[in-house]
Amino acid sequence: MIVWFDEAPSADLVGGKGNALATMACAGLPVPPGFCIPPGAVVSEAMMSDALVQLAADAVAVRSSAIGEDSSFASFAGIHLSRLNVRSAAGALTALDEVRASATTAAATAYRARQRICGPPRVAAVVQRMVWPNVSGIAFTCDPVTGKDQIVIEATWGLGESIAAGAVTPDRFVLSPDGMVLDSSVGIKDVAVVAREEGTAESPVDPALQNVPCIDSTSIAAVAELARKCEALFGQPQDVEWALGAGEIWLLQSRPVTT
Repeated sequence: MIVWFDEAPSADLVGGKGNALATMACAGLPVPPGFCIPPGAVVSEAMMSDALVQLAADAVAVRSSAIGEDSSFASFAGIHLSRLNVRSAAGALTALDEVRASATTAAATAYRARQRICGPPRVAAVVQRMVWPNVSGIAFTCDPVTGKDQIVIEATWGLGESIAAGAVTPDRFVLSPDGMVLDSSVGIKDVAVVAREEGTAESPVDPALQNVPCIDSTSIAAVAELARKCEALFGQPQDVEWALGAGEIWLLQSRPVTT
């Protein structure tokens, strides 16, 4: 069973991440096209191949979307697996199996226990056309530590996985609710996550680019505006993943801010 974003699937069917991406896509926000696979759904290689042809994607990202994931009380950030730059139907099915299995690891089980989430995990998955950005990052529509009414943007070269993994100190910009930059700092961005033949790898960043801002004021303002649109769409402060490439900003995820 494959459920496309434009079918507006519910969170009960495709999990928080899948539902949020579908909601954003249906609202006209710049989300890479994709589809969801509900928990336990059986997808043959022929079905996956047809879906990837319809998606017109040379490469896809396969990401978890567990029921209850990306909720206001449990983000599951970094707990479940993602597979990027998957280049075949067979590879996507293998990635789907790996994503589902990641919900039963020791870390995932311990996280569910801490959050008092009962019952066996039910893991949907999201399959999206892969985008290859020059710069990626995160935008919070309130300070994720203090809850203060500010927009906090973090940015780094390449894919945003280097931020999630703690491999870099990203550039950081703090904006007022009306978009004025209140504070900024330039991070040390000496590695970037980039494509390889299949999958991704860390690559050294040119020394001339390691300690300079990777995003300009125009793009900062554009990211902040999109983050505010996500907040308005979902009715609460959001933690938004974004990617910038070829002059276009893509939204890769939006979930409630959790501290």
